[in-house]
Amino acid sequence: MKHGMTAPGTRVEHESGITPDSVIEVWHRRKWVALVVFVGVLAATITATASLPDLYRSSATVLVDRQEVSEAFVRPSVTAELETRIQTIHQRVTSRARLTDLINRLGLYPELRGRAPMEAIVERMRRDIQLQLKGVEQSTGRATTISFSVGYSGRNPRSVADVTNMLAGFYVEENSSSRTRQAAKTAEFMSGQVAEAKRALDDQERQTSEYTLRHTDELPGQLQANLAAIERLNTQLRLNGEYQLRVLERRERLEREPAKTPPTAAATEPASAAELVRLRQQLAELRRKFSDQYPDVKRVSAEVAALEEQVRAERARAEQTRAEQARAENSVASPDALGDAPAHERALEAGEEELQSLKDQEASLRRMIADYETRVESAPKRQQEIQQMSRGSEMNKERYQTLLKQYEEAQLAAKLEQGQNVEQFRILDPALPPLAPAAPNRSWLMLMGLVAALALALGAVVLVERLDTTFHDADDLRAFADVPMLTTIRRVATKSAVRRRRFQYALVAASVVAALTVLVAGTYYVAKGNEQLVRMMVRGTA
Repeated sequence: MKHGMTAPGTRVEHESGITPDSVIEVWHRRKWVALVVFVGVLAATITATASLPDLYRSSATVLVDRQEVSEAFVRPSVTAELETRIQTIHQRVTSRARLTDLINRLGLYPELRGRAPMEAIVERMRRDIQLQLKGVEQSTGRATTISFSVGYSGRNPRSVADVTNMLAGFYVEENSSSRTRQAAKTAEFMSGQVAEAKRALDDQERQTSEYTLRHTDELPGQLQANLAAIERLNTQLRLNGEYQLRVLERRERLEREPAKTPPTAAATEPASAAELVRLRQQLAELRRKFSDQYPDVKRVSAEVAALEEQVRAERARAEQTRAEQARAENSVASPDALGDAPAHERALEAGEEELQSLKDQEASLRRMIADYETRVESAPKRQQEIQQMSRGSEMNKERYQTLLKQYEEAQLAAKLEQGQNVEQFRILDPALPPLAPAAPNRSWLMLMGLVAALALALGAVVLVERLDTTFHDADDLRAFADVPMLTTIRRVATKSAVRRRRFQYALVAASVVAALTVLVAGTYYVAKGNEQLVRMMVRGTA
């Protein structure tokens, strides 16, 4: 030990090495401090370790069974990612309503019920539930989930296993019901889409049908028939003109030769009769091939009826003309009827009436020809409109067929969901009551407490030694003072000093015992039933 010279009254700091003798000397002086700190920390550790509640953890493994029928044949209705669906199901399983029902049914958390609101208890149970996905690495570098585990932590091993199995059952049930519900909703949605497409297709077809019926005579398919009708009407118009010329010639003869016998009217059949015969033959031919509702049959029937009426009128006019001519001949042949003017006038009037009838027929024929020509001119426009309507009908039909196919696939997928032939969850390993608590790890806590007690005891000794300024031996005094030391006198203990020292020791001992008692009691109060502290320690060591 090296000594330095200082002024009187000032303590000298001197360098000293740590030797076994100095350590033993310090131990003798501070052993009670070290023992008290060591015993206090160790007692608190033992108390906390013994007082902390046991937490048990149980887990169940749920396997993901893939779809049995190949997706190449039946496309599933549920196309969401498996991990997403599992997380969605987890949110439904841990919903407040379901967890509240589970807490009330199994009587969970009795120490919190009545003291904490139900919302806090539900949140506590959510923290006690663990979900862990298990997958395999694919060649693409992305893991595919093949199973997952559901875990639950609690203080009762039997209750922990029951809750875990019920939670796993909730996952299986929720997956099955959600898939069935989604498949049914998909089929219902597709049914509505198919019905809407069918209505649109029916409306389009009805509009096309109504348009076709409204413009039957102007359709492109009637173009040749309309052209043939125009040709036939032109023929009738030409014949009508010829008849008018004959009537005019007859009238001129009557006007030139009023006193002579009028020429006999030709007793020939009207020229339209030959056309009537041809139309009847055409009608018979069409009726052998088509029904009476066929457009060509209806059209030719109408033309036959009109031409029959025309032939009857012509025949009636011819009969009337012949009768007038016969009366005129009788009047001319009779000597008393020579120069009979009224008979001659009646013949002229009959000719005028026939001429007027022919002119009326000519106007009717021209109107009919104009109507047929309008139909022919409208054919390209009607064809374009029909093509446009047909394109809309084809688009609606294609959409209907596509939706109908998708609806059939949705129905088949719904049947597969009901038959459980699709991806489903199956409990592979149910939860069993744990035999040993999962936390706390009392051996680890005791070891850490022992290490902490030793470290704190050593620290307390060093701290007290550093704060102590008294002289413990003569060497300390010689190092501090420059006055030479003559001799050393041992402490002479009197009876009063001994009693006072014993009282002080007893007081210190009582204080230490009281402090240790308070420390142990406080530790017991904090650690007793403190699951949150156990969970914090578990997370800290994880």
